[in-house]
Amino acid sequence: MRLKTLVVAAAGRSFFAPGGAFVLRPGRKPWAFLLQGRCHAQNPFNRLTTHRVVRTESETFPGSEWIVDAPDYEPQMRHALSLAARGRGWVEPNPMVGAVVLDPDGQAVGEGWHQKFGEPHAEVHAFVQAGERAKGGTLVVTLEPCCHWGKTPPCTDAVLRSGVRRVVTAMADPFPRVAGGGVQLLRTAGLEVDVGLCEPEARQLNAAYLKLLRTGRPWVHLKWAMTLDGKLATRTGDSKWISGEVSRRTVHDLRGRVDAILVGRGTVVTDDPLLTARPPGPRIPARVVLTRSGELPDRCQLRATAREFPVIVWTAAGNEPKLAGWAADGCEVIPLPTGDAGLSVDAVLAELGRRRMTHVLVEGGAAIHGAFLDARAADEFHVFVAPKLSGGAAGLTPVGGNGVARMSESLPLAGFTATPSGEDVYLHGYRV
Repeated sequence: MRLKTLVVAAAGRSFFAPGGAFVLRPGRKPWAFLLQGRCHAQNPFNRLTTHRVVRTESETFPGSEWIVDAPDYEPQMRHALSLAARGRGWVEPNPMVGAVVLDPDGQAVGEGWHQKFGEPHAEVHAFVQAGERAKGGTLVVTLEPCCHWGKTPPCTDAVLRSGVRRVVTAMADPFPRVAGGGVQLLRTAGLEVDVGLCEPEARQLNAAYLKLLRTGRPWVHLKWAMTLDGKLATRTGDSKWISGEVSRRTVHDLRGRVDAILVGRGTVVTDDPLLTARPPGPRIPARVVLTRSGELPDRCQLRATAREFPVIVWTAAGNEPKLAGWAADGCEVIPLPTGDAGLSVDAVLAELGRRRMTHVLVEGGAAIHGAFLDARAADEFHVFVAPKLSGGAAGLTPVGGNGVARMSESLPLAGFTATPSGEDVYLHGYRV
């Protein structure tokens, strides 16, 4: 394990701690003191750290500077984050978690990740692999260990049984039955616990889990394929196929990791989609249709397969008789009040969130995409651009709705990437 040389600067603008630098903000100052050859410091985020002092420039503030050595757990934490990502699609609505166990000499002796909802958590897998070698060592884990009984015992019990002396976690778990309780329990038991290493990366990894806890709404993906001149279909409505085989495989992989795939009436009528993952992924998504009018085809793939793969239809209140045949064939029909903008996007997402759905994939068409963008309800975007030109003023574009009046009001994206996808280009980004 590497050692990182750190500087505790009382009069400076930065406070250095394991994993990186903390920048001071007005009214938030670090403090530190020397005691028995160690530097005890509290950073601006109120996290207490203790380090061995290598050299003391001065023992008085202001202006003192102590050079200290501390373990650098960042490589192990980044590996734990990569392990956690292996659970994508398998563990929801739980968070993805990865863990690495180090022996007292800093050597990795165990690792694991949360592999499936309802099964043992990451820490348990890592400790089973480490065995007795964990005693006196360190647990590096991407999320605060849970301290409550759920489908599995508390992970804090496994941590205490393992004999590790230190826990380094990327972030606290905001789940109400944890919410700092795991960290406090371990500290009370005498373990050193550091929180915050690679926290931005950990939050990005579990952004959907965090949103569901915070808002009660799932993480919304918008996906479409378009030609180079920005068309979803030709002037006659034909759209098969815009994207190539590689891009379509990517979409099926995405479908297999979400809880619901959502389209509007127009897509059902025009494309008669099946909306399943082929081959199947770790999840079986519900197929969701929004139709204000309640007018859907008597024969289509969604209705024909409703008893095999769930179908939910949201429509305006009073339209239930129009959809009696769909209900008889196994579809769930849910009435909603409507306004000038049509069915409430937020009401639909609130119900999906109540059902603990974590990820929803919106596959259009233009009216549905526009409704979600107008509601500022989209979180992540997957756009496949094909090297084709279809032209035509009547050709469909990807996003309808009202849109914005000024370009300064447009939705900015973060983490934007453009990667080859066969002959296409895959554009991917997140709402800021």
